Amino acid sequence: MARTPRYNRVGAETLKVIAHPLRMRMLGVLRAHGPNTATGLAARLGESSGTTSWHLRQLADAGFIEEDTERGNRRERWWRAAQEVTQVVSHAMPDDPETQDAYGTFLTALIDLGYERSTRYARTRHALPEAWRHVSELSDWRMSLTPAELRQLAVEVNELVNRYHRDPAEGDEIVTVQVQMFPSGQDT
Repeated sequence: MARTPRYNRVGAETLKVIAHPLRMRMLGVLRAHGPNTATGLAARLGESSGTTSWHLRQLADAGFIEEDTERGNRRERWWRAAQEVTQVVSHAMPDDPETQDAYGTFLTALIDLGYERSTRYARTRHALPEAWRHVSELSDWRMSLTPAELRQLAVEVNELVNRYHRDPAEGDEIVTVQVQMFPSGQDT
């Protein structure tokens, strides 16, 4: 049964916190694989536990993650994602250079993460179970739209994706859904 995911609608101040590639990766791991510790995230991401611990505190202070008090002890703190989705509303961001720089960093890190996931899929698709190998898709459409039509397309795509959002069940895999919609001019 579909359920509406919990969103973290990011403002200018919290954008500056999440606009860091390692923090975005850490939050992604917590969302996809569940609670973890600074040490566990460090091992998974090839970082030191001191580095992941510091970044976890930044994410917690900004409300992206929360302590999982049902796990761990005084020496071992477990963290979990506080929401399933981070949403940055670009038109609500101030036009000051510092915020726009953070927004650019966030978008670049998001694109880099998407590229890594897509590349990993392309290189390992042959090893997927048969049932998963032929249902995946990477598509690219070139369209001529007005700004209002692009906004409506984005709204409808988000509604469609949200219809499929549900709690994990037996036989599921973590599936990445990437959508990129932006004016590209006359490039190739």
